[in-house]
Amino acid sequence: MTEFFQFEEDFVESLRCIPMQVRLKLDTCGVKLKLPHWHKFNQEERQALVDRPCTTPADIQTYRDWLHDLVVKSTGTPASDLPVEENPAWMDEKTVPASVQEKAEECGVNLLPAQWASLTPLRRFALIKLSRSGHENNNFLPALKEFNLI
Repeated sequence: MTEFFQFEEDFVESLRCIPMQVRLKLDTCGVKLKLPHWHKFNQEERQALVDRPCTTPADIQTYRDWLHDLVVKSTGTPASDLPVEENPAWMDEKTVPASVQEKAEECGVNLLPAQWASLTPLRRFALIKLSRSGHENNNFLPALKEFNLI
């Protein structure tokens, strides 16, 4: 199932930016895809990165291999690999990551463990990504609102 967030709506139709669901797949399969790579892909290739499954070990390997081939075909150089977390924070329903809690508190929100647990892994992933220092996190507050955390 495809889920785009409201805070992504300004680019979802054109897929001019990498949506959160693809970013989750990138972290899952361990490929660092840069925006210039993404821009080299045509619309069908971008949509395929959205639609292709990346959940089972076989899916993850297939996605990774296909993506590596696509990047080389499109850019002439391979994408970098990322370490794959064995127990990623977005899969931990019990612990709100410190970066997320701190960013929420900056927005005047005390994020409770039960609220964190109620979120899907994709929504937890989005909040983690949007709370990281150095990240353009102007979408953190809209995400909290969209996820009914405020």
